[in-house]
Amino acid sequence: MSPDTATQNKTTIQFDDRTPRWFMIASITWGLVAMLVGIIAAFQLNFWQMNGKVFEWLTFGWFRSEGVEYLTFGRLRPLHTNAAIFAFVGNMMFSGIYYSTQRLCNARTWSDLLSKIHFWGWQLVIVFAAISLPAGLTRGMEYAELIWPINLLVVIVWVIFGVNFFMTLKVRRERSLYVALWFYIATIITVAMLYIINHLQIPTSWLHAYPIFGGVQGALVQWWYGHNAVAFFLTTPILGIMYYYLPKAAGRPVYSYRLSIVHFWSLVFIYIWAGPHHLLHTSLPTWLQYLGVFFSLMLWAPSWGGMINGLLTLRGAWDKVRTDPVIKFFVVGITFYGMATFEGPLLSIRSVSALAHYTDWIVGHVHSGTLGWNGFMAAGMFYWLAPRLWGTKLWSVKLANTHFWIGLVGILLYVASLWFAGVIQGLMLNETDASGTRLVNEFVQTVDKIHLLMLTRAIGGVFYLTGFILLAVNIWKTAQSGAPVDETREVFEDPALAKDGMTWSAAFRNDPVAYTFWCIFFAVLWFFLPPGASHMALFAMLGFAVLAVYRGRRDSAGWSRWYDELSENYLPFTVLVIIAVAIGGLVQIVPTVTVNRAMNVEDRLQKLYTPLELAGRDLYVSEGCYNCHSQMIRTLVPDVLRYGDYSRLGESIYDHPFQWGSKRTGPDLAREGGLRGDSWHYLHMLNPRAMNPQSRMPNYPWLFEKKTDFKSLPGRIAVQQRIGVPYPIMSPEEIEQNAREQALAIAARLVDDKVKIPVARGVEEPADAVAARDHLAGKQIVALIAYLQKLGAHDIVEPSAEPAPVRPRAIKPGLPDGFRLAPPAESTDATPPESTTTAQN
Repeated sequence: MSPDTATQNKTTIQFDDRTPRWFMIASITWGLVAMLVGIIAAFQLNFWQMNGKVFEWLTFGWFRSEGVEYLTFGRLRPLHTNAAIFAFVGNMMFSGIYYSTQRLCNARTWSDLLSKIHFWGWQLVIVFAAISLPAGLTRGMEYAELIWPINLLVVIVWVIFGVNFFMTLKVRRERSLYVALWFYIATIITVAMLYIINHLQIPTSWLHAYPIFGGVQGALVQWWYGHNAVAFFLTTPILGIMYYYLPKAAGRPVYSYRLSIVHFWSLVFIYIWAGPHHLLHTSLPTWLQYLGVFFSLMLWAPSWGGMINGLLTLRGAWDKVRTDPVIKFFVVGITFYGMATFEGPLLSIRSVSALAHYTDWIVGHVHSGTLGWNGFMAAGMFYWLAPRLWGTKLWSVKLANTHFWIGLVGILLYVASLWFAGVIQGLMLNETDASGTRLVNEFVQTVDKIHLLMLTRAIGGVFYLTGFILLAVNIWKTAQSGAPVDETREVFEDPALAKDGMTWSAAFRNDPVAYTFWCIFFAVLWFFLPPGASHMALFAMLGFAVLAVYRGRRDSAGWSRWYDELSENYLPFTVLVIIAVAIGGLVQIVPTVTVNRAMNVEDRLQKLYTPLELAGRDLYVSEGCYNCHSQMIRTLVPDVLRYGDYSRLGESIYDHPFQWGSKRTGPDLAREGGLRGDSWHYLHMLNPRAMNPQSRMPNYPWLFEKKTDFKSLPGRIAVQQRIGVPYPIMSPEEIEQNAREQALAIAARLVDDKVKIPVARGVEEPADAVAARDHLAGKQIVALIAYLQKLGAHDIVEPSAEPAPVRPRAIKPGLPDGFRLAPPAESTDATPPESTTTAQN
């Protein structure tokens, strides 16, 4: 290009740095909220009074309450996780992506309008979540609790973000896509796929819906989403940020471009398969469990490859660690990434999972990633960005260093205490006597044993929050000392720039793609085919792998040219990413469509919930009970000794959503039905300390005041029918009558047991037994008791049993024979059996 031509093609662009500024401010603000709520939840696990009773003390008795429904652990824990993931890390991710993408593309973001819609739409999602989750409006699935109208808003905002990003790639002035952009592409594509599929549901009202996946399929889809939400929302975008901001801060190039290629493609392909390791020893088909373990162990290689690539980027710049807080945060953040990605595959080993799953070890693992990896990378990025976004110097390097040490002490206290607590709890729960047939410890004993460790965890959280407050002050003072700046840069418009010209044939009809396809194809056949044929598939896969290595070595220049050209064409690159992440999901999810049917269960089939029991189940989900109680007895001797026979696939087949749980702060409830009388559950929900003085469970007084919504039951059962639950055909009137009759029967038994009936201030107590029965029958506590008494109910399925009848499609008049109320529990004694006397927490 001649000097005259270069001058003519020179143009000045101004980057949109307002959007990164806005997202950074939002991330810091919501991060403070998320951490504060997390600390409250942590103290609630030590002191039950933190669920609302504390307000009575703080107001010297003026505000009298046994509990505040909006502040219980079951409602605050989803608020904390969603705020930490989507509000704190989400806004941080968007800030980093918007800033770096413009520089890597040498172009302003394609649409300022879409950037504004994206920002305000995402903040609206967070505000709606902050209102709905404490109100008990939830889907009851971890990291996927938001109700369906908010889900739609999330999808719309995400699509707007994706369109803006990909259009920016299209108008870029750089030929090749840098490594960070690869990870951003994988994030946008995969999160969209995961979120949409896992949130498929049918509404029953504006505020409630049932997911279309239930039982074992619901569990698999949920943890396919849940595990990969961690992978593609909390990991891949932050890795992209690492690949951009770490070299910038260190003033060094990325250590190895080739290692980054291996890191990216192996991580994107392997991560999507690892979700089943969350469901080991459950009723998930064994082949899926081993599939999850196999791919989880494979994750060690790409994860540590990325960590090594990040740390070795600092070669020649390690002296900056002593003085530069940005480098400090990045180094420790990447180290925590290595620790967390070593621990994850370790926890997927079946013997380790038997000890760790359902304990606080898992909680510690999650927080080492979220606070150690995401939190420290966010802090480093904010300290690097703020001076550039406000055109000044960082207000206080000393304060940033103080933040680093306080935050590091906090996260070490937090994670280490939970590691110890989890191991202690797992060992105690699994301990048996010399005969191996009798448990040594009751559940509540383990809760008492780890009390100080749980308190240390909460104190560690206070340290971490204190450090983040220092960050907020530092960034605020930095902004005050400068003024908002949008970087201006002179660039050259090159009409001859060769980009995005790769044909689809060149992208896909080549040796690298062909050999990869055949290796994956025969690997899948090896897993599914019977012995003999599977061995042939294995040999074919190995043969293609060896041939691929041979051909790659012979034509390494040709393979390198193909990848270089691919990285200059964003559309073929994106399509390959879609294919890579879709394969794992299809292989796992599609076969469970046939497994999760009544005709394919082992030996037990779940009994349908009556209308009242369904209402009680929805209350159980609304109160967030799944955050503390599992409903899955694993195929482990201690689980069977403690809770009863192991859970079968068919025993949760009609559960939408499934409620297997992932943490046991309290005992498993899979076979709770019939173990205790109605009055025990009544008194336990009114005041758990009355049944077990050591319990840390909150009181639920509002369940004794609020009325069951009988009118909504016909619509809910209609949706249950549409998603495959074989409810008999009933008219709306029959559904409501059925529920009211069962409620009256339970209320009558409670009145016979002479339970205390709470009444609101200024309301007279019921005059007689009939009035007391009628008063109780309409309350939510009765519906919840009905549900708890149904847990574990099933029919025995003979091997020769006929397939289940075709499910009805609509509600029509007529109550068929055989659909009657569940028989009342024979025992109304408030004392549970000896083996479970102290099990309830």
